[in-house]
Amino acid sequence: MSLNYIKNFYEGCLRPPTVVGQFHTLFFGSVRMFFLGVLGFAVYGNEALHFSCDPDRRELNLFCYNQFRPVTPQVFWALQLVTVLVPGAVFHLHAAYKNIDQEEILERPTITMLYIISVLLRIVLEVAAFWLQSRLFGFLVHSQYFCEASSLDKSFNFTKCMVPEHFEKTIFLSAMYIFTIITMVLCVAEIFEILCRRLGYLANQ
Repeated sequence: MSLNYIKNFYEGCLRPPTVVGQFHTLFFGSVRMFFLGVLGFAVYGNEALHFSCDPDRRELNLFCYNQFRPVTPQVFWALQLVTVLVPGAVFHLHAAYKNIDQEEILERPTITMLYIISVLLRIVLEVAAFWLQSRLFGFLVHSQYFCEASSLDKSFNFTKCMVPEHFEKTIFLSAMYIFTIITMVLCVAEIFEILCRRLGYLANQ
């Protein structure tokens, strides 16, 4: 029972019942994670070390960097990826527990509705992540950042800091926005595929 449960859950996560869902899994699991894991580290890996302010003092650099980056982009995007996976994982856990094959998902109206809800939740989470990303990081990384450091030392007041590789970060930031938009479009397309296949199944009854 336990082996069959694990097998159903594993197959459900890797092979969703829709063609769009399978493409989304490939896109999400391969391209997006590779882009974040490999290129994200190359662009953002040593950002804190190369972030420098005037005067170039370690405590000032750290203070202003924490102000500039309250959340590091890699952590935010990793949390986004994990969070977006949750609705689908919960659904496939439920389907595996009920011993429901992938072929049955679109044949049983209750299970079909639960699957659609899980896809809608993915869209909501992606929209929320898009909004949070825009609030935290904006859409453009500037070469200079003006840090309000008077709480650290009265003599500093507003300090100018240099942001390393700002152009590369802008490109990477834009790519992450595009990935989020693509994921939302794929989720909407998957819902349309589910509805069309469900109508086709009912028409053949």
